[in-house]
Amino acid sequence: MAYADQQMSGSRIVAIIIVVLIHVAIGYALITGLAYSAAQQVIERVTTVDIEEPPPPPPEDEPPPPPPEQPAAPPPPVAPPPPINVSRTPPKIVTQIEIPPPAPPALVVPPPAPPAPPPPPPAPRVQPKPPQPRNNPGTWATPNDYPSRALREEREGVTRFRVTVGTNGRVENCQVVGSSGHPDLDEATCKNVTRRARFRAATNGNGDEVTGTYSNAVRWVIPD
Repeated sequence: MAYADQQMSGSRIVAIIIVVLIHVAIGYALITGLAYSAAQQVIERVTTVDIEEPPPPPPEDEPPPPPPEQPAAPPPPVAPPPPINVSRTPPKIVTQIEIPPPAPPALVVPPPAPPAPPPPPPAPRVQPKPPQPRNNPGTWATPNDYPSRALREEREGVTRFRVTVGTNGRVENCQVVGSSGHPDLDEATCKNVTRRARFRAATNGNGDEVTGTYSNAVRWVIPD
């Protein structure tokens, strides 16, 4: 009885162990399958990445496409050259026996003669004369007329003048044509000549008295 109980107990233990092993195998299979599916999901999440591609760059300024080629125009029609009439008979040579007289020389028309110069003016009846002094030119400006300031400063010089003489023989205008270098000496020259000079009036070719000019000079020297 004890041996039988002992044999049954051993069989039960073996059966229990086999059942446990079966459960362990089933659990391992379940755990391994779940882990594989989870790993697949993780791999898909990791490997599946949404990458947004950047938009394509705007097209650069490209040259416009070339225009479509036009069909080549047909060449213009070429007319055939006109036929050339070549005479086979040589031209007749005419021999002139009589030689014509030479042509008369061309008539040369002489240029018109230049106009005659105008006749010269008639010769004057008398020789024209400039004004002539009636009194001594040396008395027109004397040492007594020396400007006092020029005398104190001992200034000397020569004043050249030209006067206009009227028909009455009096000085109408006096002009300094060559300065002495001192305005007071030039002014004294014209002042005294206008006051003291007397002339015979100038005459023209007919002997008539006319206005004329007279030129001279006054030397201003400090008296001793």
